[in-house]
Amino acid sequence: MLTIAAGNTALQSVLPAIGRSLGVPDAAVAAAFSVSALVWVIAAPIWARRSDRQGRRRMVLLGLFGFCSSVFLCGVFLAAGIVGWIAPLPAFLCFIVARMLYGTFGAAAPPASQAIVAMGTSREDRTRALSLLGSAFGLGTILGPALAPFFVLPVVGLAGPAFVFSIFGIGVLIVTARLLPDDTPGGEGRGAATSYPSIGGEPTGASARAATADDRGKLPLTDPRIWPWMLIGLVTGHAQAMAGQAIGFLIIDQLKLSAMQAAAETGIVLMVGAGAALLAQWGIIPNLRLTPRQLAIWGAVLAAAGCAAIGFSHSLHMLAVSYGLSSLGFGFLRPGFTAGASLAVGMNEQGAVAGQTTSINGACFVLGPSIGVGLYQFWGPLPYVVSAAALLLLLPYLLLRLKR
Repeated sequence: MLTIAAGNTALQSVLPAIGRSLGVPDAAVAAAFSVSALVWVIAAPIWARRSDRQGRRRMVLLGLFGFCSSVFLCGVFLAAGIVGWIAPLPAFLCFIVARMLYGTFGAAAPPASQAIVAMGTSREDRTRALSLLGSAFGLGTILGPALAPFFVLPVVGLAGPAFVFSIFGIGVLIVTARLLPDDTPGGEGRGAATSYPSIGGEPTGASARAATADDRGKLPLTDPRIWPWMLIGLVTGHAQAMAGQAIGFLIIDQLKLSAMQAAAETGIVLMVGAGAALLAQWGIIPNLRLTPRQLAIWGAVLAAAGCAAIGFSHSLHMLAVSYGLSSLGFGFLRPGFTAGASLAVGMNEQGAVAGQTTSINGACFVLGPSIGVGLYQFWGPLPYVVSAAALLLLLPYLLLRLKR
């Protein structure tokens, strides 16, 4: 889980610099991850169901193979464009196809991993074990951007992280194939669809909740009990996706850096943001015992302030602090949205509401990156101004609509 998340966010952190060095449109860079996220959202529930019928070990190995082959092919096509073997635009189109391979098959591993952990734990320890497994995704969002600048290699340049993380993935695949025992399809343990691992896409706990719930029923998205929380998730999730995807381009343009320099600076900013979000979820929230309503209100205020500050930052220090502040706010909002939706329904509907929460999280990272980069092309601070405005406009709704 950690390897898949780290490899994906490592690519995301260097891709704006790669796009600029190749001369491809910024919108094409955003589309590369939007397409992959869309395929993931479609494929993840399918793989979750198939793992119950065909065995979890097979699905884990399939997901790891999809990750390794996708990341390696991404490196090949990007390197071919960098050294001039393929024209930049065809190279990038091939890269997008390789990303679709990841979205299609990489989504098989997380739900199968959940099911294996669920099968090997008692009912009392299951939620804690699955939350720990989900935290590997969150830790990967820190390690990926942090390590990517170290793997910018001679000749292939910024495509280096793709090759290195494919090697990491192959190592994990070999160890998994040797040590993970065969399992019998069915049984008590099961997995659930997991949100696309993306910059700013830290786990909310919804997937673990869906995996441990006894029901698998349907719950309409417009159910009046959960609709306010679903709306909060849509607005704040899109704001977060817009802010995260445009940050690489903003760093290049505001700091006037070369592509090579920008990769390292982007890694620093993203690492600060991921650390702030995980600090909120692992440290601040458990100790302050904030209610979902309080998390939503304070999260919106902090995220809005951070987004507004990002748009008008002119130094690496300002960008890192502002992005960290916005990520801290989103770190409040994501688990607040999940917990609020869960508490709004009865115990027999926990699986259904968790499934809706996961689908909302995934949908935000399909359109959000492309919207953010599209706004950025009009005016650099625009995606951050729009994100801050959307969060501030949401505040009266939060204060009046959410029950104390």
